[in-house]
Amino acid sequence: KFPSKVCIESNAHALARYSALVQECKMVPIVEPEVLMDGNHTIEDCYDVSQRTLNVTFEQLIMHHVDLSGIVLKPNMIISGSECDAQADIDKVAELTFMCLKDNVPSDVPGIAFLSGGQSSDLATAHLNTMNKKYMSEMPWNLTFSYGRALQEDALKAWGGTNRNEGQEALIFRARTNSLATKGEVEV
Repeated sequence: KFPSKVCIESNAHALARYSALVQECKMVPIVEPEVLMDGNHTIEDCYDVSQRTLNVTFEQLIMHHVDLSGIVLKPNMIISGSECDAQADIDKVAELTFMCLKDNVPSDVPGIAFLSGGQSSDLATAHLNTMNKKYMSEMPWNLTFSYGRALQEDALKAWGGTNRNEGQEALIFRARTNSLATKGEVEV
């Protein structure tokens, strides 16, 4: 099965070593066990691989004596592969992502900063918003974003190399929208 057990264990071990070294230097490690959305895998496949990856990552972090209360977890959301014919809807992504985190991320972890992982700006915001709106009261961690492409994409399109004001307005809009999504307050 792809990815292999050896692949997951090797990457989890490297993340744990990195995290332990960062904490020795009195800094906060960003632990990023990303499962890519590239491919034609189903959302269930993503759930399975993400669950195995998180489980092994936390086993390694604990084995390396990493203080879980002093990390930021930066995982993927549970989504269908970008080439999958059956794209899961927003509610399904929110539900499976929350379930995967609930079952595999210790409550000691204070915050989870999601990758956009190639999702569109609108979808990444909607997924985060729905998770916080539906499950915030059940979560021991703070859910937020660490989006690159999904934060910048609209601004870059609006800017187009010449329209600075439009680019800035688009960036401010997306930043505000994502900020509201961390509280489940985006109106759709």
